[in-house]
Amino acid sequence: MQDTLDALRAQLGRVILGKAEVIDDLLVALLAGSHVLMEDVPGVGKTTLAKALAASVAADFKRVQFTPDLLPSDILGSSVYNAQDGSFTFKRGPVFTNVLLGDEINRASPRTQSALLEAMSERQVSIEGTTHPLPAPFLVIATQNPAEFHGTYPLPEAQLDRFGLRIDLGYPQKIHEIDVLYAQADHHPLDDVTAAVDGAGVLRLQEAVRAVKVDRAIGAYLVDLADATRRHPQVRTGCSPRGTLALFRISQARAFARGRDHVRPEDVKAMAVGCLAHRLALDTKAKYAGVRKETIVREILDTVAVPA
Repeated sequence: MQDTLDALRAQLGRVILGKAEVIDDLLVALLAGSHVLMEDVPGVGKTTLAKALAASVAADFKRVQFTPDLLPSDILGSSVYNAQDGSFTFKRGPVFTNVLLGDEINRASPRTQSALLEAMSERQVSIEGTTHPLPAPFLVIATQNPAEFHGTYPLPEAQLDRFGLRIDLGYPQKIHEIDVLYAQADHHPLDDVTAAVDGAGVLRLQEAVRAVKVDRAIGAYLVDLADATRRHPQVRTGCSPRGTLALFRISQARAFARGRDHVRPEDVKAMAVGCLAHRLALDTKAKYAGVRKETIVREILDTVAVPA
């Protein structure tokens, strides 16, 4: 299984240069079965990385470009009337896939964004009283522009809470940006990406992740971190139990990706910011004072006792 992970890293490394840590975080999310939110300025490779992951996994892939006029039915599907016999046939939307790329998700209205809530949480959609299960594996990778950009809507807290991990790409280093220029001189590196695993292989990896041992002291540490976010004076709404469970699973996935059968405190600390910060809602004073959620989580990591 480690050979499969190395092959996935190699395929993603063809497309995103100099971002080994970002690639590892994305693979950890895949192993944990957690949805991913990638936020950064346009043009740094968010969509390209998502498409590269889909190409590296031989599974069904759909892309939805979120726009202000996008409707929930454009994502979930709708019933189509058959004039010949007067019946209705359900036409499935792009959410019925293995890897769904929601590009610029915060350009759509909150009503449309909320169409993904049930799908992301329960791996199913309910339409007109009928529940439709989604394929397995099912992974949502959403990209968004910073909130201060024109034409964006803030993601609702309930939507943010369903993303297991938030990833920032950042600008590449100068040497890697030069390499990007020449890597795309005659064709795009995405054309060279080949599948390293299929959907069934991803499910086997995810099953193996769930077998990674987590000592109860580590579990108590996770809960202490979540509780500290709820009691922080600058936080209006802290980490939910869903967030604690996400950090539990993501810590298992990080340990597995490093070839271990048990979770260490370092796994929790490495993933805590990306897993917890986006779930916090700051109070009004902290929000307008420019306090960063990531800073609060790092402060909590420094103050909560680490198990031996």
